[in-house]
Formats: sequence, C-alpha cells, structure tokens
Amino acid sequence: QVQLVQSGGGLVQAGGSLRLSCAASGRTFSNYAIGWFRQAPGKEREFVAAISWSGGSTYYADSVKGRFTISRDNAKNTVYLQMNSLKPEDTAVYYCAARYYSASSYHQEYEYWGQGTQVTVSS
Repeated sequence: QVQLVQSGGGLVQAGGSLRLSCAASGRTFSNYAIGWFRQAPGKEREFVAAISWSGGSTYYADSVKGRFTISRDNAKNTVYLQMNSLKPEDTAVYYCAARYYSASSYHQEYEYWGQGTQVTVSS
C-alpha cells in the first residue's frame, strides 16, 4: 500500500503560480512513478504530468508544457507540481497518483491516489 496526501492548491489570479505537493508513505516511494491528473466539472480526468521513479524522466501534457514543472525528492517522499502562468482553463481538482516503477499518461494504470485538491484560477 502507498498512501498519498496532497497539499497546496487554492485560488489564484490568471498569470499567478501555485505549488502542489504529494507526500507518500507506506511502500518504498522510490519504486513508484508519480503522475498528476486533473478533472474539471463535467469533464473526464486528464493527464497533466508524470515523473519516473528515479526522477530522471518527466512527461507533460501539451496544454501545460513550459508552464508546469514536476519534480520529486525521494529523501522526503514527496513529489511537487510547480504551476506557473496559470490560466482559467487550469481550474480543476488535481490528483496525484502512484504507479509501480514506470510512468504513464493513462489514469487507469495508476494504483494509488491522493485525496485531490482544488485549484481555481480567476480571470
């Protein structure tokens, strides 16, 4: 079992920044890739970013590339999503998720999920 606890998020104006954190406990965190997904009202859950177990590889959705940065600190069992130049269309509930070893952009392939955190970007 891997438990994921999210923090960060909130309300920000367009152009602003937020940082989300995803802290893990349980099984060896460094064995797991971590993905970030988001879900807006009435829409399906979509891929945002992912990072490999080592942190050596990162992946981004085209919609956030160049604005968001995913990183991890395995010593702290934590993954971060730095979100800059936020847009109103980034408004959603954001989830982190863990998948053994390799990253994926498909939410169905992730085993463990955080509780979700709301990000609201006002125009």
